[in-house]
Amino acid sequence: MTGTEDTWASLIGLAGLLNPVALLIGAALGWYADARVKIGVAAFGAACLSLVIDAAMRMSGAPQFAPEVGALAAFPFRFLGAGIAGALIYMLRGILRPRS
Repeated sequence: MTGTEDTWASLIGLAGLLNPVALLIGAALGWYADARVKIGVAAFGAACLSLVIDAAMRMSGAPQFAPEVGALAAFPFRFLGAGIAGALIYMLRGILRPRS
């Protein structure tokens, strides 16, 4: 990366907000959340776990789907993306499985 435009594009793209690992984990945890308050916990867990998986992939030499950005820079964007995914799936679950 050479400039701030590349950094912002990466943080909003696959390295941050649209990170597929964080979105999948956030959606899975959002499905199993039994209260709206737990969406924040699910988003935090998804962001942390996605950073651990990303670090493991980088250390193993596996190909990456996003350019290198710092973990501290990517964390808030992954947290937000996972929270949005978790909230959407939580609402969808409420529609598909109404409480009796």
